[in-house]
Amino acid sequence: MPRLLLVEDDARLAPIIVEYLAGSYDVTHRADGARALETALAEEFDVMVVDRRLPGLDGVSLVQGIRRARIGTPIIMLTALGTVADRVDGLDAGANDYLVKPFEFAELLARLRALRRTYTSNEASLSVGTWDFFPEDRIIESPYIGPVALTPKEAELLRLLAENPQRTFSRAQILSAVFTPTDLPGTVDTYVHYLRRKTEESVVLTVRGKGYRLGSL
Repeated sequence: MPRLLLVEDDARLAPIIVEYLAGSYDVTHRADGARALETALAEEFDVMVVDRRLPGLDGVSLVQGIRRARIGTPIIMLTALGTVADRVDGLDAGANDYLVKPFEFAELLARLRALRRTYTSNEASLSVGTWDFFPEDRIIESPYIGPVALTPKEAELLRLLAENPQRTFSRAQILSAVFTPTDLPGTVDTYVHYLRRKTEESVVLTVRGKGYRLGSL
């Protein structure tokens, strides 16, 4: 069975989740973030399910710690906080998906199956200067500061540029490829700013009057 790390401190909910998942996964349960981080760093898992609110070390900090250790195991974050800002915090930390409580167990299983179908731990990286970019893990790794977690849209934007390093994309082309038709052209500028802030200013080159292309790091 694939190994699953469940990090959930709710004494009533955790045993129910363990029992439900036990038919499909070899489940290891931890009830606090600090001990869960120790386990995640010491053992190998195929997927992780992490509650956002945890004693000792909260879920966002736990996921950040896992990603800083260059562990790309797919992670679903469980949260009772359903606001966009809370979900974005989890994704920014490096989670691959989120599920808002209360949830149906069938949906949790379906999301776990989807993550495991799309996840490939041996994916070749894309080079961005001296940095290594792992699109599926949404991580770009610096030889100086280590791995940096990207949001889904940041990773999509960087992947578009990194796979076409000699091409300049207009804002309209990036909107069509990465974002939605209802997004404004300024959305592209915002996400370029996010990428530069997380890495270096030179990650994306502005081509005056034309748009953006991959820069160098």
